[in-house]
Amino acid sequence: MDTFAFIIHPIDPKRDVSRKFPFLGRVLTEEQIDFFSTFFPPIYLSEIEGIKSEATGKEVKGWFIACPYTPRRMMQLPERTVYNKVIQTGHMAEKLGAKMLGLGAFTSVIGDAGLTIAKQLDIPVTTGDSYTIAIAVQAVRRAAEEMEIPLNQATAAVVGASGTIGKVCAELLANDVDRLLLIGRRREPLEQQREKMAQTSRAELIVSSDMHMLTQAQLILTVTNSLENIIHPEYLLPGSVVCDVARPRDVSAMVAAVRSDILVIDGGMVDVPGPVDFHFNFGFPPGKAYACMAETMALTLEGCFEDYTLGKSIKRDRVEEIMMISEKHGFRLSGFRSFEREVTPEQIESVHSNARRSIKTWRVPQRVE
Repeated sequence: MDTFAFIIHPIDPKRDVSRKFPFLGRVLTEEQIDFFSTFFPPIYLSEIEGIKSEATGKEVKGWFIACPYTPRRMMQLPERTVYNKVIQTGHMAEKLGAKMLGLGAFTSVIGDAGLTIAKQLDIPVTTGDSYTIAIAVQAVRRAAEEMEIPLNQATAAVVGASGTIGKVCAELLANDVDRLLLIGRRREPLEQQREKMAQTSRAELIVSSDMHMLTQAQLILTVTNSLENIIHPEYLLPGSVVCDVARPRDVSAMVAAVRSDILVIDGGMVDVPGPVDFHFNFGFPPGKAYACMAETMALTLEGCFEDYTLGKSIKRDRVEEIMMISEKHGFRLSGFRSFEREVTPEQIESVHSNARRSIKTWRVPQRVE
């Protein structure tokens, strides 16, 4: 049986450590978890069973293994130290017998986005970012339909548009919408991205480093590497959709708490084919996985054992290829989730209703200098 392994790590330190070590998660502070994670070895979490291709009937199995570092710790430590810990975790995957390795969350973006790590391992590596892009854009399109936002008339925004994932998300959305805001911290790479897209884009392209521009967007896809929340309630248009692909989250929990007229969805939840059992609770309902995990699984079902999505440049044709492979084997965009909870049709209708009321009195807030 073909096999894979997928590396995860604690993102919300207390919550995620508690899933494997309840006592430690309860008694240690976040700062203590950050500190002690430096000295932890890689951790075996679980065996994954029951993944079965709809097209071929092939079954595969895998393992979850954990790199102990939190995102904050990865940013604090020397890059080489982080590489070494992820490579050490990759060696655990090799010893388990994995034929494919997926890098999850910050292990996929640190440094050169997997290139150095792949060179030090004997098994192929993928970050899963190609399928993450495909599913995120699908999610935005479906959410627009649910919220009755006509795509071809909409203004959309990609926050983090000069990043590895954001670039391709912007390219795909630029053929759907009327206006596309490319938002990021630095204008120069955003201008370069606009020039690259200008010849093929259907949409009017607007570059900005000002988050106030989000007041103009009905559809927002956010995918930065920020450790802090960057999207707050005051600058969101009533009735808009925010798809948060970033981990840690870009969207503040305050958005859900105080803006009942906004639909916030987590990007990248996928139905996995077959009676899959992860034997580990990573926060999703049974049978569902992050898109980055699903890319690793789909490549294993396909028997495509080669380095797949690595580095800071992802090609659109690779995104389209993994979409075809994944759909062939039965992976599908799942229903919406928001802040770890299912989004029901009733909730979407409630957002609709609240937005229709609040748009009558909503005013664009003044910029805070």
